[in-house]
Amino acid sequence: MNATTATAKPRHVLFAYTVWDAIPALLVLGHAVFLGWLFFGFHQTPWWLWVPCAFLYSISISWSINSTSHSFIHNPFFKWAWLNRAYSFLFCLTDGFSQEWYRSVHLRHHVGNMDRIGKNGTTIDPISIYRHGKDGQPENVWSYTFLSFFRDDIGECYTRLKKKHPERARWVRIEMWTFLLAYLACLVYDWRAFLCLVPLYYLGQSLSSLNGYYEHLKGNPDEPIAWGVSTYNKLYNWIWLYNGYHAEHHYRPALHWTKLVAFHRSIADEQRAKGVHVMHWCHALGFMDRQPPAHTQVRPANATR
Repeated sequence: MNATTATAKPRHVLFAYTVWDAIPALLVLGHAVFLGWLFFGFHQTPWWLWVPCAFLYSISISWSINSTSHSFIHNPFFKWAWLNRAYSFLFCLTDGFSQEWYRSVHLRHHVGNMDRIGKNGTTIDPISIYRHGKDGQPENVWSYTFLSFFRDDIGECYTRLKKKHPERARWVRIEMWTFLLAYLACLVYDWRAFLCLVPLYYLGQSLSSLNGYYEHLKGNPDEPIAWGVSTYNKLYNWIWLYNGYHAEHHYRPALHWTKLVAFHRSIADEQRAKGVHVMHWCHALGFMDRQPPAHTQVRPANATR
């Protein structure tokens, strides 16, 4: 066996990177089945069961956006373009927006990396916690969590995408119409179930914003290795596809989720020296983290190693 063969990625018939992506692929299907049961089983399910499951639906939106859908953006699961496109449509239906649009916004997020407001009066990152903050400080968690949903500028994103990637912009339009028509059909089919789910849908989008807020609150916008805030809670990372390794992810966005633990181990000393903030809670419970930002505790000699 030569060196080239030894380092080559294993070949799979279905998956583009690894068979481990069967896990998120199946989870996406399970999420769709769960949402279908919640809607179509509305009148047959007792309230004592439906209500907690409906709140679980809210959590599942944030979970999907920050785990399976997020991983899919950076590393599409499949070798076949048509199957990746089918999954993109499935994400549209379960998460309630265009996956292609989310991809565009998220990649801009990685360009700006929660940057502060620049000389042009705004941020590169459209979802930066500093964009609507005052005096160079992050925005209040409450307004960021519950107003971010209404701030999404789909038109601006579409126009920007159309200039550089007209084909992707076309898919944004197709996906938008697909999920809007599907949701309209659900409204006509059973308006009671639909209206009961609307506030829980909004809550789910808000929970995703809450998650994003604490993924960066105590990070350092001026230090690439410390752009994100990490948490190494095992249960959270197992369920959220290692989204807890967020500083590592922002440092190497294209790295597959199965490689983040090993990557963290390889740069752990540098992370400590540069003040990467680590919390013990999952990101959505970041308000429980009482530690000062790690980068403010770093000695200058360590930071410049």
